[in-house]
Amino acid sequence: MEYLPNGFTLEIPAGVFPLSTDSMVLSHFVRLPKNARVLDLGSGCGTLGLLLCAQNEGCAVTGLEIDEKAHLAAVENIRRNGLEPRMESICADLRSVSERFSPGGFSVCVSNPPYFSGGPASQSIPIARREDLCGPRELMEAAAFALKFGGDFFLVHRPERLAELISAGAECSLELKRLGLVRHRQDGPVSLILLQFRKGAKPGLLWEELTLRNPDDSPTPAYREIYHL
Repeated sequence: MEYLPNGFTLEIPAGVFPLSTDSMVLSHFVRLPKNARVLDLGSGCGTLGLLLCAQNEGCAVTGLEIDEKAHLAAVENIRRNGLEPRMESICADLRSVSERFSPGGFSVCVSNPPYFSGGPASQSIPIARREDLCGPRELMEAAAFALKFGGDFFLVHRPERLAELISAGAECSLELKRLGLVRHRQDGPVSLILLQFRKGAKPGLLWEELTLRNPDDSPTPAYREIYHL
């Protein structure tokens, strides 16, 4: 059992993607408008949705998750935390967004997507970490359809994929407006990137840096804030 802010809890069954640094830093990076309607693309057992609901009283989150085991865990996490009025999980392929929702129905999309390329060599890697069904192009197309004009898409990814993500977003009228560079230690390499795309926006980019550990391995103030210590 994982304990989240404001008394929320998260149960993660064996074989389902665990609570990770990726999800924690992404939930901290997200900025929600008042009463946001959020679509979580590849929502797993509901981790991001729970974190967002724990910190934003007025938001409502819909999760799309293709893995039935993870989806059922999300349904149970929603029930246990009393979030049925504000949160739901749908077991479906994110590529079916246009079949399930009206265009522009969400103010925000979020995603902690797979990082590993698909193909025969990756079959031993769990589906939650493979791009077979969820590459950058599929993500951007789904978010662009679901978002209203001016809505934001927040995601976490690997730094070496930055150019590909910017290009895929631009093809779907999603402009990168904010970039976060995450280092696990001071003077260490950038290990994660946090991105905020905006539908229909003009060019213009803000960027920020985030370090999780000091040289002596003690947590930084940013780490303490992210993990609510």
